[in-house]
Amino acid sequence: MKIMKIEGNRKLSGTIKISGAKNSSVALIPASLLADSDVTICNVPEITDTDVLCEMLEYLGVDVRRASESVVISPNKIDNKIIPKELTKKLRASYYFMGALLGKLKHVEIYLPGGCSIGKRPIDLHLKGFESLGATITNDGEKYIVDAKELKGAPIYLDIASVGATINIMLAAVLAKGKTIIDNAAKEPEIVNIATYLNNMGAKITGAGTSEIRITGVEKLHGCYHEVIPDRIEAGTYLVIGALVGENFKVYNIIPEHLEALTSKLKEMGVDIKIASDYILVNSRDRYKNTNITTMGYPGFPTDLQQPFSVLLSKSVGISKVEETIWENRFMHLPELEKLGMKVRKEGMTAIFEGPNKLTGCEVRATDLRAGAALVAAALAAEGETIITDVEHILRGYEGIVEKLTDVGAKIKIEEIQY
Repeated sequence: MKIMKIEGNRKLSGTIKISGAKNSSVALIPASLLADSDVTICNVPEITDTDVLCEMLEYLGVDVRRASESVVISPNKIDNKIIPKELTKKLRASYYFMGALLGKLKHVEIYLPGGCSIGKRPIDLHLKGFESLGATITNDGEKYIVDAKELKGAPIYLDIASVGATINIMLAAVLAKGKTIIDNAAKEPEIVNIATYLNNMGAKITGAGTSEIRITGVEKLHGCYHEVIPDRIEAGTYLVIGALVGENFKVYNIIPEHLEALTSKLKEMGVDIKIASDYILVNSRDRYKNTNITTMGYPGFPTDLQQPFSVLLSKSVGISKVEETIWENRFMHLPELEKLGMKVRKEGMTAIFEGPNKLTGCEVRATDLRAGAALVAAALAAEGETIITDVEHILRGYEGIVEKLTDVGAKIKIEEIQY
């Protein structure tokens, strides 16, 4: 088991370069199966989620070559067999193989996806989309079997603007006959990035980034070169850390427009930030104004930043509220923050924070990916040493987090321990 040790209450100064977006890369890698020749994806983060997805491709007989930040995938030969359960259970994004294999080969058998236990995460909207395109679906309790003699474009309305369902339906529809319209589509920047990738392959997709995506099916897709956008969630996490303990703390290689929901809140609280074309400079202050946030789909406040952002409320004066509207179990970090000294209570889907608080290091557990990021932020601001267990969650989504923080002055390390 890996643990992370952090010696807190140190000013951090310097530049952190943001990696490619996890939430984009985990869809781009399975989407590569749709091409008939080599694809090169640049700026892919080296995290365990992308490693597992590449392992899945290799299990299907696909040649995968990784060089630095790029992945070259040769999808011309695919052995369409059931990916082992121990792989699909490692991450939620394994379900993108459903849309890609269905679109390319009209058949897929796959075990139920895994991922963080942050709430009920049904894939009924994905399945509804596949059925609308002409697929039949059976579920034996452990895995789904999705078949189609052919896929035909159709109008598809999503009851919820789901990112995963929007992407999965896009993957299945690009090679379907005729036109598909996804209504109430999710608008996240990652969806635009994936639509651009598919269009670079020869797909015909318009409207990505709006609530209506139109897809005209094509007969085949070809290889291409594509770059992953910067990770707005990683960037937001480091901006929170900068607001906690930063001194001339620069978060570089970003798209500021993707972070406006967060940066507007930081400004409202009185955080000292300077926004440039591709970086944000942060200087921490001792106290901030209290605030309230409500998580929403893009361009609203991201649910993935709710947990790291809540740590900043340890410096806010008075009562602040965080309302979570996406995942019902996304407050599992609260008991861990209480151990560190934050004063918080939960009322339904709202967390109520009372600050300011003095944070003191102790042993805490990362219950999921973004909870782990919150604990890293809290540990960096706390007096003394904090030990974080179950850090595998953190390594799923933050490339080189130890190295990046060490480079700006943090005292942080990962150790392997035996039970």
